[in-house]
Amino acid sequence: MAVKVTIKNQQGAPQEELELAEAVFGVEVNENCVRQTLNSYLNNQRQGTAQTKTRAFVSGGGKKPWKQKGTGRARAGSTRSPLWRGGAIIFGPAPRSYRSKVNKKVRRAALCSVLTARAQEGAITVLDSLDLGESKTKQVDDLLVRLGLDGKVLIVAPEVNTNLILGARNLPGIEVVVPENLNVYNLLGHEQLVFSKASVERVTELFA
Repeated sequence: MAVKVTIKNQQGAPQEELELAEAVFGVEVNENCVRQTLNSYLNNQRQGTAQTKTRAFVSGGGKKPWKQKGTGRARAGSTRSPLWRGGAIIFGPAPRSYRSKVNKKVRRAALCSVLTARAQEGAITVLDSLDLGESKTKQVDDLLVRLGLDGKVLIVAPEVNTNLILGARNLPGIEVVVPENLNVYNLLGHEQLVFSKASVERVTELFA
């Protein structure tokens, strides 16, 4: 099912209609692919550096605390036993990798599913251009106000745009990405998506 959006200028005035590519913005939403891809992304953010010391790594405890028999106390071979205060940890966490991966087809299906869902919700705004004259926060803030957008907004620029990045970085909930860095996490984490006509074409070229 084809989805059409109205391209606006930076003042919020409508310019022309644009038909979004059905292969990217009109697919059947596959929740399973979205879940797999999101879980993989979150797993890959984990450092896996948590570690506790087993008795092999705790210093001291080389001397037997008391003789084996005749004291009336339980047998003990080391003051670094896991049963003792200051001793080791049994089965504690050790450094490990949490990395997981999904194949390219699943990742593409997930991205297109989320883009389709956002298009169906009417949460996609397309501008004729995202070029700003200066790298000022007020310019980006005023742009979003003119477009009637608030809350968390993901701005997809066709290429690295220094003025846009610097202007948006102090605005809470606003993130600027290029199409190559789009992922399920940032698409799901923002309520509104703002594209330029050029970035829509680039996204279509990458994922269609």
